[in-house]
This record gives sequence, structure tokens and C-alpha cells, in this order.
Amino acid sequence: MLPRWDYGDAVRVTRNLRNDGTFPGADIGELLVRRGRIGHVRNIGSFLQDQIIYSVHFLEEERLIGCREEELIGAEEAWIDSRFEVRQKICAARALAVRGEIRVPLGSPGEILNLERAQTDGVVYHCHFDCLPGIPLSVPEAALSEWTDKRS
Repeated sequence: MLPRWDYGDAVRVTRNLRNDGTFPGADIGELLVRRGRIGHVRNIGSFLQDQIIYSVHFLEEERLIGCREEELIGAEEAWIDSRFEVRQKICAARALAVRGEIRVPLGSPGEILNLERAQTDGVVYHCHFDCLPGIPLSVPEAALSEWTDKRS
């Protein structure tokens, strides 16, 4: 298990970093660093002997945060910002069809499971919709909206 980055390397965080209870002085769940921000590696360690953890100093936020390797890319690597985040509640902005059959009606609630950024296709989200249990769909960003709970 060799680290991808070294001390002083500039890296970009690919997802929002929230306090999981290990960052002193911040509430659990509080946003610490927004995705897309650039920081510099200050230390390299491991967790449970199978994950590399980088201490990354985010200068503008004045924070030193532990980041897993899969949460980082090189600062010089192409970056496509995304509208939604993993585990965020969303809804279908249009009816979604599978093989010509509408399986997800307009406005159906769901959740982002994962996302992929590609230079040619933009951001594609792996989504779970409540109306289609157990079947994740790959959905382009334009076909999704933010979920608003209409009961409140």
C-alpha cells in the first residue's frame, strides 16, 4: 500500500467533508470543507492497516483534515463540479424510462448513491428511487432536482 501523494503535494477534495465526530470544536455533521477545494498534504498515515489517510491543510478554511485517498484527486487533474452530493435526497426532474418504459415518474423521490465525473458526459449520478426498489439507475444531472419535502 503505497501513497499516491507525498508531503506538500496539492490535492483537491472530491466530496464535501463533514465532521464525523473527530474534528474538535465543530458539531457532528457540520460542513468542514466544500468539495472542489484545494489543500496540501501535511502528513500521511493509515487507518485499520488498509486505508491511507492524508492530513490535508486547507489554507483558506484554516483547517487540517484527515482525508481518505479516494476522497482526493491531484490539484492539476480535471475537475467537474457537481450539483448534488452522495447521500443527498433528490427527485426526478422528468419521467425516467428504462428500455422505453417509464419506471420513474416525474417528481419521484430518491437518493444519490454515487457519482461519476467525465469530461465528455459531465456528471452522471447513480441513484436509487423509492418507486424502483433495489434497482439503481445512472441519471444525468439535468434529469434531477433537489428534493423538497412538500409536507412541511
